Formats: sequence, C-alpha cells, structure tokens
Amino acid sequence: MDKVYVVYWSQSGNTQAMAEAIGAGVSASGKEAAVISVGEASLDELKAAKGFALGCPAMGAEVLEETEMDPFVADVEGFASGKTIALFGSYGWGDGQWMRDWVERMEAAGATVLNGEGLICHETPDTDGLADCEALGKQLAAL
Repeated sequence: MDKVYVVYWSQSGNTQAMAEAIGAGVSASGKEAAVISVGEASLDELKAAKGFALGCPAMGAEVLEETEMDPFVADVEGFASGKTIALFGSYGWGDGQWMRDWVERMEAAGATVLNGEGLICHETPDTDGLADCEALGKQLAAL
C-alpha cells in the first residue's frame, strides 16, 4: 500500500486536528496515511515520496514555528523541486500572510503547491474546515 506523509507541528492541537483529517482523507482513498509530528519525520522518506503534506500554524508575526518546523522546511527546500506539497495550518490572527509566504517559498524551491494555495482554518477547525482537510487528503492520495 502506498504511504502518504502528513507532517505537522501543532501547539494547541488545531493544526494536529487538520493533519488527522487530511490523514482520514488519504485513508478513505485506499492509501496508508502516516500522520506524524515534525520531530518524528524522516527527510529521507519525504525525498522518496512524490508528494506529501506539511502543516504549521501561524506563529508570532505570521511566521512558521522557528525551532522545529522552519529548519525542517529549510531542509525540504533542498529537495522540493518536482514534488507536490499540500500546505495547511491554523491561525488566530492576521490574514494568512504566513501561508502565502510559505507557498511562495515552496514554489521558489521548485515544488508544486497542491491547489496553488495552502489550506488554512481560523482557530479550531469547524466541520467545514475538517471536510476541506479530508478533501485535501483525497487529492494528495490521488497523486
């Protein structure tokens, strides 16, 4: 069975809930979902994958989490060319600038961002937000 990686960092559990819903969409499509926190993720496994998902909430002044996620994303930039990457995360303030910056960063590294934009949910994902996450997982599984 093909494995689809959903790697995330979450502080309050909102982005984790999104990751789990993406994983549910992957599983519903008949593929194995590996939903894992960034600290447990393997760059080698992502290098071998055609596509994967990365999730992180907006932090500080709308930036990626700086201790674990940002350095991981910097490593991913080194092999992102030719990959399809789904980006997702939650936010509590601002207007989603961190996600627009992240999309631009991944595209500059040569990746294709699934749907051309990241999927964001304000605070705790609601029923519609979780359904959007599941749909994103199904898209990712279809790669």
